[in-house]
Amino acid sequence: MSVAESIDSGTIELDDLVALTRHAVDAVDRLYGTARVCIAERVSENGKVSSKLLENSQHAAHGLAWLATYVETLRQTSRYAENLQSQGRLGELEKLLIQVIFGEYLNQIAGGIPMNQAEFVRPAELDLGQADTAILFDGPAGELTRFGNTPHARARLAELIVAARGTTTFGDCGLDDTLEQMRGEMRRFVADKIEPNAHEWHLKNEYVPLEIISELSELGVFSLTLPEQYGGLGMGKESMCVVSEELSRGWIAVGSIGTRSEIAAELIIGGGTDAQKDYWLPRIGSGDTLPTAVFTEPNTGSDLASLSTRATKSGDTYKITGNKTWITHPVRADVMTLLARTDPNEPGYKGLSMFLAEKPLGSDAEPFPADGMSGGEIEVLGYRGMKEYEIRFEGFEVKAQNLLGGEEGDGFKQLMRTFESARIQTAARALGVAQNALDLGLQYAVDRIQFGKPIVEFPRIADKLALMAAEVMAARQLTYHAAREKDAGRRCDVEAGMAKLLAARVAWAAADNALQIHGGNGFALEYQVSRVLCDARILNIFEGAGEIQAQVIARRLLEGSN
Repeated sequence: MSVAESIDSGTIELDDLVALTRHAVDAVDRLYGTARVCIAERVSENGKVSSKLLENSQHAAHGLAWLATYVETLRQTSRYAENLQSQGRLGELEKLLIQVIFGEYLNQIAGGIPMNQAEFVRPAELDLGQADTAILFDGPAGELTRFGNTPHARARLAELIVAARGTTTFGDCGLDDTLEQMRGEMRRFVADKIEPNAHEWHLKNEYVPLEIISELSELGVFSLTLPEQYGGLGMGKESMCVVSEELSRGWIAVGSIGTRSEIAAELIIGGGTDAQKDYWLPRIGSGDTLPTAVFTEPNTGSDLASLSTRATKSGDTYKITGNKTWITHPVRADVMTLLARTDPNEPGYKGLSMFLAEKPLGSDAEPFPADGMSGGEIEVLGYRGMKEYEIRFEGFEVKAQNLLGGEEGDGFKQLMRTFESARIQTAARALGVAQNALDLGLQYAVDRIQFGKPIVEFPRIADKLALMAAEVMAARQLTYHAAREKDAGRRCDVEAGMAKLLAARVAWAAADNALQIHGGNGFALEYQVSRVLCDARILNIFEGAGEIQAQVIARRLLEGSN
């Protein structure tokens, strides 16, 4: 039996599949190397990347970032296959997930990678010709390109997914027993407390109930990665990914509650004084203190260097004046990690400082019962449960002792240290949203009878489900990889950015396809998939919009090529 026949029949030997993925990774890695050299020549001047030339070639540069993301995704998926095989855990479902995603992504690389639904990066735009892309169709790698994602493979994968519905995930995630137990515990909590209520909370624009937040605290969500000396569990970012994914699978708002605590704690650990660490970290870890991030301003977006909110020192206090927007969960927060300009004469990032600004709890009737602080709610399509606000500060007072680190001008550097974790966690939340969409689409496809049979038996419906499952699996492996790099103490801004970039697109595609499976019913507010679609859309915007994320990745990749 030929390799092509064995792949299509689903009887390929395990060793053959792992070997094929290795050959395919080698091929795309070489292709990426060629593209990187070509784009680097286009955007460099005097041996350095030129910001102007990079902007002029933005489509190609961002395309290079996407190509690199695909290469890393396939590399981590191959390692996942190898690890499962070595442990005797590589079953038919896992094989088909791996086979299908390799076949799909190799063909996208050859024909056009979707940066979103309307923008594709073609090989020619990366200065790659047919002679370059031929490597994807030759030899062992070509077997996966041509025969990995076949109708037979997708149909069989869909059958296995239908049989496995109701399980925690589709396929072995490749985690150790401790993390799998943690996943199961979070899944049971979500099934019991979140899933039956999330859609009603969303439709009514209600907060995540305080009793749910209390239970999250009891489960250790807020103290998960906090060092033990501050009352935390001392676990790694990989555990945070597992928890965030499962909670977001129930409702992204619940998965995002812990984000605020995670990032606030990381800010304090990385930049706080010993006194600030001793005071704030145990309170944040216990859930007694809920933080919120107050960074963004109107008309600045990702351009943090342009922030204008002022912090003027007056005795033992700073007075904050300025406007902030898109502030999540501020009413019920006890402390704000607030970025403001302490030196108006210092341009850009250098004049910014971070504050741990205490505030009283508010309510819908009186959201900000504090002198010098006011604001109004921003009504949103999705990502509800915490509520978004615009905030106006007019002489709002913050104790000087709550200047993070005790030194002015360090705010942006302190914030930068959290970007890796924030983007890894956002990728994990995106995985949860994508998995939720897959769950809903699958169940509807099984239950919905048309023309005398469940619609899951129609190939176009089964194809959607199979590809959704394969993409979620691959994005999960990329996200776990970024988390493991962070846990190992290695710089991982590129890996974290790639995980966020891909997972956000996967979540939107999964939600869109799940709604399509629902047909007209998916457009009705009473169906949960309508909520998931709205929740998925924000993921490609916050924590760095997709375009900004691709720009950052591209610059790092290209600077490394000189």
